[in-house]
Amino acid sequence: MRYLDDYIQHLTFERGLSALTCKNYTRDVELFASLIEDADLNSVNTQQVRRMIAILHSRGLSSASIARALSAWRGFYDYLIQHQGFTQNPVNGLRAPKAAKTLPQALSVEQAVKLVDIQGDGILDVRDHAILELFYSSGLRLAELVNLDIGMLDFSEGTVTVTGKGNKTRIVPLGSHAASALQTWLQQRAGINTDDKDQNAVFVTRQGRRITARAVQYRVKSWAIKQGINTDMHPHLLRHSFATHVLQSSQDLRAVQEMLGHANISTTQVYTHLDFHHLAKIYDAAHPRAKKK
Repeated sequence: MRYLDDYIQHLTFERGLSALTCKNYTRDVELFASLIEDADLNSVNTQQVRRMIAILHSRGLSSASIARALSAWRGFYDYLIQHQGFTQNPVNGLRAPKAAKTLPQALSVEQAVKLVDIQGDGILDVRDHAILELFYSSGLRLAELVNLDIGMLDFSEGTVTVTGKGNKTRIVPLGSHAASALQTWLQQRAGINTDDKDQNAVFVTRQGRRITARAVQYRVKSWAIKQGINTDMHPHLLRHSFATHVLQSSQDLRAVQEMLGHANISTTQVYTHLDFHHLAKIYDAAHPRAKKK
């Protein structure tokens, strides 16, 4: 599609967006190209875009997927206006169909503790224990955990620094159980010969390569089966459980928003359907796996 390569270069080098984000933008703009067929970009109007939304909705695309596509199309036209002399953005003011609100699934505290409480001193047991404790302790996204480097861990402060969506960096608490599991893992990791490019990675395979997201998903699901957790287990479920359990204890929506790295508090508000318990003043008191022994 004309202008697409220049647009992706703009997103990569001028706006500094991640490779994954640029890949998603490319896919969404290519979808737009398939929908307008041979029409000229400058001739597309708002009514045509509305019909595209209806087509995507009829194909079964979720509201979130359509909203993401609209955002990419809107951004593409903004670029064309600023850099290519276009005069109008036909996507402005359009929104995806509203989706039915669904509440995030979460483990009970008992299930979460049972899942992360791995016993065993094998190298993979120790690594996976640290992975599960960190997911539940700090509410990391899968990509954030996979991309962690050793320098991002601060055991003296009890924090971990992560780079989340939009390349935004945040500092989140590291519970005592997670810190202990990580330190045990790093002692074992020191004996693994790593590739030069992965020498700073927190989580690596036995072959010394940074662990992949798919491998983490597989290991989490495998441990859920071994630990007798009867649910469709995936890493994001531990993130939901983290948010749910901290919010139940603290009722501090802003703090949970900061720890999850949500740009808008409305994203975090999905957790407010819960029955709240007593107000906790600090993270150690609020999180069931961060409490001191």
